[in-house]
Amino acid sequence: MLHEQEKRRNAGEVDLCLSFMKSVCGEQCLCPNRLSLNLAGLKLGNPTMLASGILGYSSETLESIVQGGAGAVVTKSVGLKPREGFANPTIVQASCGLINAMGLPNPGIDEFTKEISHAKTVLNVPLIVSVYGYSGEEYGILARKAVDAGADAVELNVSCPHVKETGSEIGQSSRILTEVVREAKVMVNKPVIVKLSPNVTSVADLAEVAEKAGADALTAINTVKAMAIDTETTMPILSNRVGGLSGPAVKPIAVRCVYEIFERVKIPIIGCGGIANWHDAVEFLLAGASAVQIGTAIALKGPSVFRTVARGVDAYLRRHGFDSVGQIVGLAHKS
Repeated sequence: MLHEQEKRRNAGEVDLCLSFMKSVCGEQCLCPNRLSLNLAGLKLGNPTMLASGILGYSSETLESIVQGGAGAVVTKSVGLKPREGFANPTIVQASCGLINAMGLPNPGIDEFTKEISHAKTVLNVPLIVSVYGYSGEEYGILARKAVDAGADAVELNVSCPHVKETGSEIGQSSRILTEVVREAKVMVNKPVIVKLSPNVTSVADLAEVAEKAGADALTAINTVKAMAIDTETTMPILSNRVGGLSGPAVKPIAVRCVYEIFERVKIPIIGCGGIANWHDAVEFLLAGASAVQIGTAIALKGPSVFRTVARGVDAYLRRHGFDSVGQIVGLAHKS
């Protein structure tokens, strides 16, 4: 009986403490020391980031993601020239996620620099600009223009699975990947992140190539090459026929990629692919990711998914007696 009374008293004290904390800092209150991290020189309040390709072309949408709790944001990919992208349909829902073939629509870097500059006036988290090109020289120019406009870092999209002569075709070649990373590093003094493709023989080999070329961090992974066919018309549904699969189905693939890469490189890894809750995020962290990117889950859960995931990670750390999120990075390799 005494033991039960003590448990109720302790629970009451915890509830009182939480009520006080919420009255001071609101519902967003998290332990900043446990969740904060330094990612290749970028200071994040928590390990969640907006993945490229989702709500990333205007400062207003980026601001809504930050209000939802994201520790950093990555823009949609931008190139040297404006691009319309593919004709509809560009997205099809699968039972296990989404298949998209947007075709990298963007206004071009010169127009987009205006949005970057404005976003820097309203965002209080790192702004990472995703760029794509058709040569090392183009990636270098894009990186410089993005950083000159205010980007805190650039993410090199060398892994888009549905646009010819860029994306995964670059990320599959050790020689071209090396050239692209080196050109970007020469042009900017900000972190250069390389987003890797799962559509390769060995993602760990290419991770090593990117690291040796000077990459400051890696994002693993981009979408998995996929397609869907309409059984009534007997035709591929997407106008481009082939697209990239994202969502829950790719998470086991992405976790495996992060796990393999962690054993081969020393630079930070950002996990990406099918993360929808704190459990998914912790799984990536244990595999070796220092942070995680969230994309498809926003369509189902809204921008608040970032705060929900961060709170869950914080509770996990507290429950297991960890003082910081960094203490669980790669922990699965030590078991």
